[in-house]
Amino acid sequence: MSAVVHSTNLNRSGTSAFDQHHPPSAEIIDKCVHCGFCLPTCPTYSLWGEEMDSPRGRIYLMKLAAEGAAAMNSEWVGHFDKCLGCMACMTACPSGVDYGNLIEATRAQIERNYHRPLHEQVFRRFLFRVFTNPQALHVMRTPLGLYQRSGMQRIVRKSGLLRLLPMRLRAMESLLPSCTRRELISELTPAQGNRRARVGLLLGCVQHEFFSHVNAATVRVLAAEGCEVVVPSEQSCCGALMIHAGEEKPALELARRTIEAFEQAGVDVAISNAAGCGSNLKDYGHLLRDDPEYSERARRFSAKCRDIVEFLSELGPQAVRRPLPMRIAFHDSCHLQHAQGVRSQPRQVLKQIPELKIVELPEAAICCGSAGIYNLVQPAPAQALGDRKAALIVPLHVDAVATGNPGCLMQIQSALTRKGQGIPVLHTIELLDRSINAKQPVA
Repeated sequence: MSAVVHSTNLNRSGTSAFDQHHPPSAEIIDKCVHCGFCLPTCPTYSLWGEEMDSPRGRIYLMKLAAEGAAAMNSEWVGHFDKCLGCMACMTACPSGVDYGNLIEATRAQIERNYHRPLHEQVFRRFLFRVFTNPQALHVMRTPLGLYQRSGMQRIVRKSGLLRLLPMRLRAMESLLPSCTRRELISELTPAQGNRRARVGLLLGCVQHEFFSHVNAATVRVLAAEGCEVVVPSEQSCCGALMIHAGEEKPALELARRTIEAFEQAGVDVAISNAAGCGSNLKDYGHLLRDDPEYSERARRFSAKCRDIVEFLSELGPQAVRRPLPMRIAFHDSCHLQHAQGVRSQPRQVLKQIPELKIVELPEAAICCGSAGIYNLVQPAPAQALGDRKAALIVPLHVDAVATGNPGCLMQIQSALTRKGQGIPVLHTIELLDRSINAKQPVA
């Protein structure tokens, strides 16, 4: 670890680089025995083989900063900015180190105590103001849709003009989903047959505006399975992007608003079909632990939260499944398999579909490079990871890729497009919807 100490620049004051508001837990830090089981599953370590860009290296950097042996400078911060927060290390760790808790606490410390360059502040502020604001995303749909439907996108991409743009802007353009007509969803959809549950659906921000067909499919499947589906009208962004990036204060305010909206809806279960959002919802009890008004409400709410496939697995099938003769590569979203521990359930739900063949991906534990806003703020490693994932998919000769997170949908589709592949990337619930609600078997 000597290289780690040398390259962080010592904090000459000898005082902790962290403030007193929830610094990274010393108890959790000390659980790490630096065994190295996390290394093969860490995306950045797999790219660069750099100790400081591995989970155990970053934990050591946290320890140095807490003890006043390292300063919170640009180099130190850079190692945490390069972390995807995918939590694969948590699945691999034999000591049960809660790296997710550590990285979120560290990032909150960075955003409070480190002064980012002005251009970085402006770009991050833009991302948070747009991607956590459904109204802003709705406004963006019109010009983006015109850009796509007019043929301008195709012309721009073929012309090479994009090479003149900064890499972050090129990344944003490459990730654009298709701006098709948005499918509208009723605030209340009745259950088909006997009502088995009353559930509330979190629409999500990007999901609501650019993947509304996924939300519509989710509602149809839930209704077919005997669920009354409520879409709380007062819901807002859940705060996932912000909390994962260290923007603690606004994220907690969004958490409070989300809790209030679902409390008013009076639902048995709160459903998410975006893995990053679902992971955040389940963590509200921890995030709001200091709030005397919301701490207990947050714990109750988090206990009600389920990913859509997790809930369907618990509920059990009711609706008839029609055959889907397709060969599917299944991609585990990081915040589903690692953060939420939901891995067998998507496969269980998909295996209920007759004639659907599920193909497992090599390196399933390694992130595709999406990771919230990571593929926008760190486009080079994100694209390298996306290309790596696409290179593993292509030889499998599948009809489609299935996954459970909008970020993964965009990231993998973009990577496949760069390889000249037209393989569609679908949300898991879309396949179930096709099986349950198609009038004829899908060929």
